Amino acid sequence: MSTLSRARISDVAALAGVSTSTVSRALSNPDVVKADTRARIRDAIATLGYVPDGSARALALGRGRLVGAIVPTLDNAIFARAVQGLQSTLSSSGYQLLISAHEYNPAAEIEVVRALLERSVDAIVLVGIDHAPQTFELIRASRVALLLMWTYPGQAAAGSESVAPVIGFDNREIGRLAAQHLLELGHRRFGVISGFTRQNDRARQRVEGFRQALAEQGIRLPEANVVEQPFGYEGGRAGLKQLMQLRPAPTAVFCGNDVLAMGCLFEAQSSGIDVPRQLSIVGCDDLPISSQITPSLTTVLLPTYELGVHAARALLHWMKDETTPGSECLPIELVVRGTSGPPAA
Repeated sequence: MSTLSRARISDVAALAGVSTSTVSRALSNPDVVKADTRARIRDAIATLGYVPDGSARALALGRGRLVGAIVPTLDNAIFARAVQGLQSTLSSSGYQLLISAHEYNPAAEIEVVRALLERSVDAIVLVGIDHAPQTFELIRASRVALLLMWTYPGQAAAGSESVAPVIGFDNREIGRLAAQHLLELGHRRFGVISGFTRQNDRARQRVEGFRQALAEQGIRLPEANVVEQPFGYEGGRAGLKQLMQLRPAPTAVFCGNDVLAMGCLFEAQSSGIDVPRQLSIVGCDDLPISSQITPSLTTVLLPTYELGVHAARALLHWMKDETTPGSECLPIELVVRGTSGPPAA
């Protein structure tokens, strides 16, 4: 065999002195193969550097032991923590995680789904409820398991049907917790810096929850006081610049995630705005850096690593027992730190 050619299962069988079907059984169901035969096959595999063909093995077993996860972006630590939870839990049960991002582009997500299905994945994980109909159609036609993360069925659009089990957070409650905290401190003039809400149910629901909590106290949040920006420090900076042009300017700002909130804080500091005496800021995520900056960030804690673990366990149970898991809403909590306080007199 040439050193440049890939070893085949027939090469392993010839070196071990067994049939190709015996090698196949040793790989897929080793308990039915005698111990000394398994040892010869392992030695042959090591000698030849044989790597089983994943697609062929998936065809033979009806399962490729692969899970595909598609997140909006890899440029955000909050998704990385959930992916780590998924990866560590799946790998401990012999599954591999294939990860990709669509950068908030529905057309790109469709192509990523198509590519993952061509790899014979056993399950696909998507973030949120907002997806192109073609995305759901492709997955439904493939008959692979589909799990949605980061939200939960109660936050689907009115009249819509749940297309898959959902494990995530109550995003409206995130906005409500932030609003209630700021109201209790005495604030009455508010601003919101959000990611783009179109095709992002999580961002949209956080704004809705914040607005609803204010309305229950007789406070209206004008459209001009809600600024949509790209997720990132610069988005937070630009959002605060826009809000501070309002008259009257807000004394408290809720940001859709911690990165936006930190950008908002950095802009306030650059502009000579005292936080929290002149401006209170509340974020969402509780990234590790949020407790390390000065002042430390008041935020809503989302247990995102645990989210990945719960999602992986649900998938493993689903693929083992072919029992569709139930949806799950994980607990969240407000963490009060240094960026929030009573408004100046």
